[in-house]
Amino acid sequence: MPVKVRIPTPLRKLTNNEEIVEVQAKTVRDAIAELQTRYPGIKERLIDTDGSVRRFVNVYVNEEDIRFLQNQETPIKSGDEISIIPAIAGG
Repeated sequence: MPVKVRIPTPLRKLTNNEEIVEVQAKTVRDAIAELQTRYPGIKERLIDTDGSVRRFVNVYVNEEDIRFLQNQETPIKSGDEISIIPAIAGG
């Protein structure tokens, strides 16, 4: 069984309006690479030029922030769910 990736509304124009896409990956980094292969342009919206997840993008594996796990090297397995959530700022 593949890993599900929940795509936020602002990025769905890149995924043909798909809210959930499935990938075959062993780490979050691999999942992002597969998304980029299938949906060109998505990686640049998630990853900074230095290779880290953008400051205003949160990535969760099974509701746990990858910044508190192993970041992009966080292992994923069949049945896991990755959620990409843009941070919302306001005043």
